Amino acid sequence: MNEFRYGFSKTVEKTTMADAIARVTDALAEEGFGVLTEIDVAATLKKKLDVDHPPYRILGACNPPLAHQALQAEPQIGLLLPCNVVVQEPEKGTVVISALNPSTMFELVDNDGVKTIAEDVEARLRRVIEKVAG
Repeated sequence: MNEFRYGFSKTVEKTTMADAIARVTDALAEEGFGVLTEIDVAATLKKKLDVDHPPYRILGACNPPLAHQALQAEPQIGLLLPCNVVVQEPEKGTVVISALNPSTMFELVDNDGVKTIAEDVEARLRRVIEKVAG
């Protein structure tokens, strides 16, 4: 898994965007997440700026029980929700799946009750990426 300060990712070879998005959505569901939002960044850039960009989708994932726990512990935590998962195709047949690292994001919140929730969410998102890329 590729690690960076605010997230982690894996590359999947010999697949399509549609297949990767379907597999990510299914893996998220297995971990208790639903996709609340889906932003087609490439289509938006084309429409608004007439710029061509490789396929790039942002999936806003939410696990309602964990979101509820986080909101109970820290009412303003909604500013950091939902958890974003990015599916991008930098070149045909190669898809990169990335997730925001909740533990890193929630370091901004000085609340131990949120820390354990973030660690749980991080573990789930890591399993999602491993399952899809594995």
